[in-house]
Amino acid sequence: MIRVKSDKEPAGDAPKKVDAKKAAPAKASFRRERALIKRGIWPIAGCDEAGRGPLAGPVVAAAVILDPDRIPRGIDDSKRLSPEEREKLFDKICATAQVSVAVASPARIDRDNILRASLWALKRAVVALPERPRHVFVDGRDRLDTACDCEAVIGGDGIVLSIAAASIVAKVTRDRLMCALAQDCPGYGFEQHKGYGVPEHLDALNRLGPTIHHRSFFAPVAAARAKHMPWTVEPVGDLFEVTEVEVQVEAAVEIDASPNL
Repeated sequence: MIRVKSDKEPAGDAPKKVDAKKAAPAKASFRRERALIKRGIWPIAGCDEAGRGPLAGPVVAAAVILDPDRIPRGIDDSKRLSPEEREKLFDKICATAQVSVAVASPARIDRDNILRASLWALKRAVVALPERPRHVFVDGRDRLDTACDCEAVIGGDGIVLSIAAASIVAKVTRDRLMCALAQDCPGYGFEQHKGYGVPEHLDALNRLGPTIHHRSFFAPVAAARAKHMPWTVEPVGDLFEVTEVEVQVEAAVEIDASPNL
């Protein structure tokens, strides 16, 4: 138990008590997978992606089937782990579980939009697993069009252990890819911000313009492209522009409006 005392607390009053277990967020667990195993459903995969929000680089999806007898300790939502913890768990997961990865390139993101490209990569990762799963847990709101049952879990990377493992694999894989792209495109800082729209990245876009690894239709990238490569931007007509239209009017028929009629 943690004892917390407020500055406004009257002297002599007992300090408030806060339960540390309730204050800390719950870690992902293998509870849902075990419930399915008891019903005879196996293999069970978890899948997640990394890289929906960045301005540059691919979306990386991962699918993982954990071995119930060899689950590495410390698996949790990748966002709750340090880079060093993720790297260590990445190696342990790959050594003990069935793992697959799929990548949706910036070109596919531009063509399909970010949501469809992400779902495409997630499905590809599931299909690429060495063993075909009978049940799939996926992080988010959208279920995948898979041959087996698929269950979407909002916030799943912090709830379902298989999804958490996939989030680690996807995050580490994408971070490594962005570090490799940093060598191909010096000056953008990909190795630091991994393509996200931080001030340093926006400044580089403004100075250098976009690369082939940037997502063309994301607003900051489109603005930088218009500045540095205006010939690639198709002009959009003004919907309210007034144009001259030739109208032929037939001669009016003269009517005798004589008062005698």
